Amino acid sequence: MRVTDEPIKKLYNCQINLSVPGSFENQLTMFCGENLEENHEEIPFIFHVNKEVSSHLNLKLLQTIAILEEGWSEDLQVKTSLVGNAIIPVSELPLGKEVELTVPLGRVNVEVFVSKNHPIDMDVRIGFKLSKGEEEFLARRRTIVSHAFKKVLKLRVPPWKYEVPIVAVLASGGGMRAMTSCYGSLSGLQQLGLLDILTYFSGISGSTWCMSMLYKDAYWSQRNLQNAVGSAQKIVTSGKVGAFSAEQLAYYFQELIALEKTGRKATLVDLWGLIIEYILNNKKDPTKLSDQQKAVIKGQNPYPIYAAQNVRMNIKTSKFAEWVEYTPYEFGIHKYGAFIRMEDYGSNFFMGLLLEKHEEPRICFLQGIWASAFAGNIDDMWEDAEISQLKFTESVKDAIRIVDELLGSQSLDPSLKQCQGIMPGGVFTHLFSNLVKSRITTGENFNFLHGLHLHRNYMNDQEFVAWKGTHLDAVPNQLTPEESSLHLVDGGFAINSPFPLVLQPERDVDVIFSFNYSWQAPFEVLHQAQRYCEERGIPFPHIAVTDSDKKQPKECYMFLNATDPRAPIILHFPLVNETFKKYKAPGIKRETEEEKSFGDFQIYTEDSPYSSTNLTYEPIQFDRLLQLNCYNIINNKDTIIKALTMAMMRKKFKKKDISSFTKTVPGSKECSRCWITGTGFVLICKYLFMEHL
Repeated sequence: MRVTDEPIKKLYNCQINLSVPGSFENQLTMFCGENLEENHEEIPFIFHVNKEVSSHLNLKLLQTIAILEEGWSEDLQVKTSLVGNAIIPVSELPLGKEVELTVPLGRVNVEVFVSKNHPIDMDVRIGFKLSKGEEEFLARRRTIVSHAFKKVLKLRVPPWKYEVPIVAVLASGGGMRAMTSCYGSLSGLQQLGLLDILTYFSGISGSTWCMSMLYKDAYWSQRNLQNAVGSAQKIVTSGKVGAFSAEQLAYYFQELIALEKTGRKATLVDLWGLIIEYILNNKKDPTKLSDQQKAVIKGQNPYPIYAAQNVRMNIKTSKFAEWVEYTPYEFGIHKYGAFIRMEDYGSNFFMGLLLEKHEEPRICFLQGIWASAFAGNIDDMWEDAEISQLKFTESVKDAIRIVDELLGSQSLDPSLKQCQGIMPGGVFTHLFSNLVKSRITTGENFNFLHGLHLHRNYMNDQEFVAWKGTHLDAVPNQLTPEESSLHLVDGGFAINSPFPLVLQPERDVDVIFSFNYSWQAPFEVLHQAQRYCEERGIPFPHIAVTDSDKKQPKECYMFLNATDPRAPIILHFPLVNETFKKYKAPGIKRETEEEKSFGDFQIYTEDSPYSSTNLTYEPIQFDRLLQLNCYNIINNKDTIIKALTMAMMRKKFKKKDISSFTKTVPGSKECSRCWITGTGFVLICKYLFMEHL
């Protein structure tokens, strides 16, 4: 601000408030101080405004004065008065041109230089193509997969890499049962030499614990998995009491406070993520999901896809849930064709622009989301860990003491300071107990779609089930771009296996290894996936299971659509102890009593150690479950080879109809299936000069 007329100096301690209702910034302020001549910095004020929102630029000139209170008091009373205000309609400003406006604000004229522009590039990737990182991975992985198929199918020469089937592993949820079983299934694939035929590895809930631990090693699938299995056994068989020690509670508190300082509300899921961090690592884990780029950059491992869902509070997931995916390169929602770089996850976006950059969270906070189904059982864990109420109270007291020592005189949020004075135990008890008692098992995150709008023809896309009139998809102003936050949960709340993430046409998956570790539901994920696909017109084989199979499932099933090669071949492995109880290896019977006793166990019993809420196994319980899953893979080698051979033949005749996602429409950058538009303005106000009237 710069003075151009002497009388204006009489107007001191003033400020100009600029606001654009509906913009990301809402209101910005310039403080003028006591001498207007000193306030001449030409700092632009930038507003991000959605084109669809009818808005205007408000200017208010305010003056703050301090006067003595009446009577004998020497206290000063501060008063702010409105000198003048004005409105500039944004719609009347020309696009791409800076204009100079003289705006009267009471006794003062303000010269404002305003420009309205379209953003050139968005930070949100709009479109359904695979990310650049995933495409580069595929280019390298195809060669590895081709040579692996030659070896597995005993071919004379490696098949042309574009005729090689794309194979995906899907691992269901199920807590430690799923994590342990996943290690077993992968061990079986490794023994058959099948890890290198895999292109994708996608997991949900407890299986993501196995995945995230494996991908710390950039070459895990090229090494013998015995070392990884040994580390997993230590995790599963160790006690979890230390997760609630005074030191750990103090650490949780510090991390949650740091999280809130970024502007995001800490939830029970964040606390659960920190507990998972202790369970899996017994120490702070600095790794981030983007670090896993090192594990795929050469195509040396299958491409990991971690599953979760975006939901609405107070709406059942059966009524509304949107699949979201986490990969080393991107986070996104395929339904909308919108993705952001994984390094930008947790940052604040508006109109597709990154406006507030935050550091990518550590992977433990993602693990809390991926397995949030268990977050509501934290207080049960205290009881299971045999921590009495008295002992826990003492632990909290110790934690409060440690927090006070660690934080010292560090400033806290004013609301938290207030809690210190009114609540026994102070801030720590307030934050910790509120999280545990809330039972809200969603992870809250900034919505990177906020401020973007759906194309008017979005209902034509099959991923939106708008034809169900009562479904939220039929109400555009109720969908995710209109929300300020994402509410992310365990994907298992809807389908306990991440079928939707690998059935996207761009990934073109031909064979799916479906590892089902669900509790007493051997075929439910298949029926749910079939319904999901039928509603959206996605090719999927018909799932027909006999009553006898439902009562006593076999180790492996193959499902395929003989007339539609677009539908993947599914190899489904229920978690069952069928022949393992009698055979220690395929064709080799158990002979000694010790061998028979080891194999003779049940999984689904009332007091089973393999229940989803049990996080600690005895060593023999871990070994049994691990070896069972390994055996079930190896014992069905013939079925696997048959499916891979059929997939090779089907791949040659598979019609790739890409026309459905290559058309262009107004408002999209890439294709007719891009239903998100980033129509908006960047409004810049600068060079404010004031003169007295």
